Amino acid sequence: MKLLLHLRWFFRRYWYAYSLALTMLIAVAAINMIIPWTIGQSIDHILETGDLVKTKHYLIGLLAGAFAVYLLRYGWRRMLFGTSYRLGNILRRQFYLRLTRQGQFFYNTHSTGDLMARATNDIDAVEVAAGEGILSGFDGLITFIAVVVMMFCFIDWRLAAVAVLPFPLMGIGFYRLSTQVHHQFRDSLNKFSALNEQTQQAIIGIRMIKAMGREKIETNKFEKIAEQAAGSTYLVQRSEAKFHPIVQLSLGAAMLIVLLAGGWRIHENQLTIGQLTSFTMYLSELIWPMYAFGWLLNILQRGSAAIERLEELLTLPDSIPDCGKSAPTGYEITVSNLTFSYPDSSLPSLKDINFTLKENRVLGITGATGAGKSTLLQLLMRYWETPPDTIRLADSLLQDIPLKHLRANYAYVPQDAFLFSATIRENIQMGYPEANDEEIVEAARLAAIHKELEHFPDGYNTMVGEKGVTLSGGQRQRIAIARALIRQSPVLILDDALSAVDIQTEKIIIQHLRKRPRQTLILVSHRLSAIEHADEILVLSQGKIIERGTHQQLVADDGWYSRMAAYQQMEQAMEDAP
Repeated sequence: MKLLLHLRWFFRRYWYAYSLALTMLIAVAAINMIIPWTIGQSIDHILETGDLVKTKHYLIGLLAGAFAVYLLRYGWRRMLFGTSYRLGNILRRQFYLRLTRQGQFFYNTHSTGDLMARATNDIDAVEVAAGEGILSGFDGLITFIAVVVMMFCFIDWRLAAVAVLPFPLMGIGFYRLSTQVHHQFRDSLNKFSALNEQTQQAIIGIRMIKAMGREKIETNKFEKIAEQAAGSTYLVQRSEAKFHPIVQLSLGAAMLIVLLAGGWRIHENQLTIGQLTSFTMYLSELIWPMYAFGWLLNILQRGSAAIERLEELLTLPDSIPDCGKSAPTGYEITVSNLTFSYPDSSLPSLKDINFTLKENRVLGITGATGAGKSTLLQLLMRYWETPPDTIRLADSLLQDIPLKHLRANYAYVPQDAFLFSATIRENIQMGYPEANDEEIVEAARLAAIHKELEHFPDGYNTMVGEKGVTLSGGQRQRIAIARALIRQSPVLILDDALSAVDIQTEKIIIQHLRKRPRQTLILVSHRLSAIEHADEILVLSQGKIIERGTHQQLVADDGWYSRMAAYQQMEQAMEDAP
């Protein structure tokens, strides 16, 4: 019942489809109830009169009833299953929208494999419950009531009373099995999520696995997880298989009772052969309701386990609440006394950060690995929630700006440039779907990738493969930069996005960026040549700003920046030496 309560919104929305299907099911059940009664009447008529003429009318009626059942079954299947497929589409849409609205913390705590398993297996289980589950419940209940009414009211109520004696025992068996299936199927879904996650990691990291010679180790690990998943699924199937013997034993016991009691009543002239024939046929009609009840409990328990896992995510609050109501009037960035710790850490990743970045200026950020540079950028775009009154965009706090407007102000290129499995043209155009060919080429030119693309066999129509696997690291970075440039956002953020290109290409890109009018630029780089032209440079160490100023000011000081600049100049000189 828990599943049906979860899905009551869906049943209310499509009540007309379920009502029509239910009406058709009732009609089918009514016709099916007439058939055994008709056969019994025809048998008694033949035994009494020997007249076969009227029997022909019975046969014609049976054929007409069979044809009507065929049409009605087609109708309710189309209505019922077609509606349940809509539920699957709705749930997948809701699931996807929830994923797009979640922040970084959500994805740090939920694996890709588990999310994919919930979006496939779990939703399939709920969809089956809304289709086959409702079918088995409605049809089984209607048929059961109709059969019982016919046996009690139209045949012999005494015989019917003894025939149903085994059914309470069957109900007890069903209840115990359904509880068992619920827990086992939930465990099976969890094991499948783990298997999905292991498979996804193996596919993504296949090159590293081969390079390190870990094929045997990873294969053994996969086999262990696969065996656990298979074992969990086997337990579910073993429990489900017990439903059928319970039904067969109960109906077999009922049939034995009917034949013994019915034979005795015929001997006492209290029942006719035709009535006993009809009664046994009605009893045979109970085979489907009994199987239907077992199947219903099985499907509902599967669906309940699945909906519980889905509800865990669908009802999970947004990690970044979108409560803003007004767009900013500008894009000057002000950070005041910013201290931030990740939810799973007691140590602050940033401490007392203060700076102001005016519009159309260039800010450079550098520092050792793990200093908090990427964290600071993610906080500016509100990927993580920050303390109140710490970050402003123009005259508005970040929390007061709708996420759609906030993110529209930024064009972001992360350290690990991600490309979709599409053409180069489509990847660049994702930054601005309405962009024409000239704008795409101009963005590629600014990112210093256009000349290389011209030499590709298919040019801009070259498929990049999954995550851009067919391209070099530098090519992926520059295509990602082109995608950000075509977006024309007020603030461009490059998070160490030039690390995979050579010095000369880096200088070309920086020169192109400096010529772009009316755009704020935030550059994060370990290579100081990429940020030496910035209006202000921040040096971070262990989450704190330890130095700040222009390139010339910082080089003149005897600090981390000055020593790093000297080291990189020496390193470059050695590389340029013949």
